[in-house]
Parts: sequence; structure tokens; C-alpha cells
Amino acid sequence: MVEQSVVGEDLVTVGRITTVYGVRGWVKVHSFTEPMDNILQFSRWWLEPAGAGGKQDAGQWQSLDIDGGKRHGKGLIVHIKGVEDRDLAAQFCQRDIAVARSEMPQLEEGEYYWHQLQGLQVVSQFEGREFRFGEVVRLMETGANDVMVVRGGDDGRERLIPYLPGEYITNVDLDAGQITVDWDPEF
Repeated sequence: MVEQSVVGEDLVTVGRITTVYGVRGWVKVHSFTEPMDNILQFSRWWLEPAGAGGKQDAGQWQSLDIDGGKRHGKGLIVHIKGVEDRDLAAQFCQRDIAVARSEMPQLEEGEYYWHQLQGLQVVSQFEGREFRFGEVVRLMETGANDVMVVRGGDDGRERLIPYLPGEYITNVDLDAGQITVDWDPEF
């Protein structure tokens, strides 16, 4: 592992090392990618600084070399290059894994990564009137569909809006930083 300077805005969090696995330097990884083992395809991982708590601008992110990884049960396990013991592997636990934004695969037109939608302003065009709902603070999976958590806006409320393009999502404009929805402001 080599410590290097990297700009936090150039990184996208794709998973988290959760705990050690076994006694030979393997760790369990919770992947945020879909499917989960896509995280293994990235050529370089960056590990959040110890104690940063997910804040990508805090401290120096560390380049992390993985020399093995596979599905195990309902999750993933990976081996960190040069780490051959459980105690050494423990120092990597409870830290986020990020990759360079430039390594993210290109998407089809009209498809977006969650990190692209976070922070966008949400405006509803409902029954001919415009309502400002605030910004997308996060997205979550519900099983049926993804849901945007939107906070702030004209009334300061938090709203959960299904991310269903063509149904409730009428337009996503990354350049303008805005998502237009057809959503009742009373809901």
C-alpha cells in the first residue's frame, strides 16, 4: 500500500471493508456496485484515511493493491497484497473503498450513477405549478425501485420520491444541476 495524494472529488465510494476473514490477511467487503462483484474489476482501489468517517476530503487516501477476491456466501472477500496476518488486516477494517471517477464505466444515454444524482436540486412540475423540493441527499434501494431522499426546498420537508424515469422523473439535467419530477407536493 502506497500513500498518495488524491483529490477527494475525483473519487467515488464503491464499497467498504467491514471485518477480517480468517487468519491469512483476507477481509470481508461490502460492495455498493451492482452486481456486487463488479468492485473486483477496478484496477486501483483507494482506501479512506483511518478515522475519516467517510469524508473524502479528510486526509490522504491510500492506494490499495488487491491480489485476490471472490464471492463468499452472500458477500465478498478480498486479499490485500502483502498482508498475511489477521492483526495486520484489521487496520483496514471499517474504512470506505473508492475508485477514480474516470474508471467508472460509461453509461447509456439517460442512465446515471447515484453519485451523479446526489446534490441535484429537485423541482416538481405538478398540475401546471412549480414547487422546489430541495436537493437529493441520498438514494436508497427498496427492492421494487430506487428512491431519492430529498430535503429542504420551499417547505423544508423531507420527501421520498421513487426514481422511476418516465413515470415520476420527467427530466435529469446534470449541467443545470436539476431533476424535474411530476410529484404531488402534498405527498
